[in-house]
Amino acid sequence: MSDNQNRYIPFEERTGNESIVYFTRDLSPEGLKKIYRKVSANLTGKIAVKLHTGEQYGPNIIPPSWVKEFLGSEIPDATIVETNTYYDGDRYTTEQHRKTLEINGWTFCPVDIMDEEGTEMLPVKGGKWFTEMSVGDHMKRYDSLLALTHFKGHTMGGFGGSNKNIGIGCADGRIGKKMIHTAEGSNDMWSIAEEELMERISESTKATIDHFGTKVSYINVMRNMSVSCDCEGRAAEPVVTPNVGIVASLDILAADQASVDMIYAMCEADHKAMVERIESRHGLRQLSYMKELGMGNDRYQLIDIDHEDAVIDAAKAVEGVKPFKLI
Repeated sequence: MSDNQNRYIPFEERTGNESIVYFTRDLSPEGLKKIYRKVSANLTGKIAVKLHTGEQYGPNIIPPSWVKEFLGSEIPDATIVETNTYYDGDRYTTEQHRKTLEINGWTFCPVDIMDEEGTEMLPVKGGKWFTEMSVGDHMKRYDSLLALTHFKGHTMGGFGGSNKNIGIGCADGRIGKKMIHTAEGSNDMWSIAEEELMERISESTKATIDHFGTKVSYINVMRNMSVSCDCEGRAAEPVVTPNVGIVASLDILAADQASVDMIYAMCEADHKAMVERIESRHGLRQLSYMKELGMGNDRYQLIDIDHEDAVIDAAKAVEGVKPFKLI
């Protein structure tokens, strides 16, 4: 593996085509509505909204009140979709998961636990670890997918963006997640890590987005970005990274790359914890491997929808971010 596959590559060193990424600093239901409209035209028919609904009382998830207002305005017939967890926690069984959904306030629209009744294998095209991936079989009920992602750190993935939200979040809790996390024959359920884990996550994601074709959009909400995933609930590390805004694209790699670029564009004091988490887990391999798989572009035009769609760079997007405070 070359150094370029697991190091941060500045924008000017990247090659290839450019995608469009939209950006707003407006962290609110209104901000979600505005940016969604920029990437919504391809979402037709029955729309699944994949988001991380969190462990019980998790403090950092996208607020359900925001999602309720957003969906009520923009996608009133949408269904939130989830899968059960691989680890034994508040969402391990469907019964536990339903209780957790109620506790966390996800009661305002249907929530489909996609692996509640079974699984289905989707082909993985061009992968080196998988030829197919196991997902919740309810996925076939939907025509389009909106990945509504809380962008944050992750204990094993380094960061959790759209790629992790789909790759882990759509794989079913018993078969798919085991395929991603556990080496065959190992007694350690978390025996796969670093580059191989990033590659397996990305191949799982590819199975799902290939299934939906052009009918997928990606929104990353860069708020309450603990270095811990929302799967850690109240045990998550305290947030020290400033809130940024919301990113959206029709290109999953561009959306995650732009979000990572904004973290790296912050000053040392603001991004130190998150960069350390990303690099110590080899999380940048998510980005380079998505590019190798042809899942998108790591070059993009960043469109500032707060300022008449001006084209800006990541440094401009995070200019003047304030030290973190809970909102």
